[in-house]
Amino acid sequence: MANDAALRSSLIWLAAVIVVVGISTRSFKKMMATYVVGGLGIAGVLLPDWCYFNRDFSRWTSPVTVDERASHTASTRSGSKRFKIYPIRMTVYTTVYGFALYKWWIFVSN
Repeated sequence: MANDAALRSSLIWLAAVIVVVGISTRSFKKMMATYVVGGLGIAGVLLPDWCYFNRDFSRWTSPVTVDERASHTASTRSGSKRFKIYPIRMTVYTTVYGFALYKWWIFVSN
């Protein structure tokens, strides 16, 4: 990960949410569930190799070539966004994280 600032701020926000859940529910299990769901959420959004995933979906089964890696490095330095919006990625993220958030909410609210 090239920029650790996003990871640091995400972990700080996660810690704040864990403290709020702990104070409001007084449950260590719910705090740990928040930690696990938040950690997986952060890992799924911030840590993947976007050079690999920013390719066409059909190319995900093949390794990233040196030329693709160099092209990605050059494009991120030129100011383009690191996270591009792709319909398949957004559908998968919405489904997986929506379900995880729903399950977490049900667990914490009971």
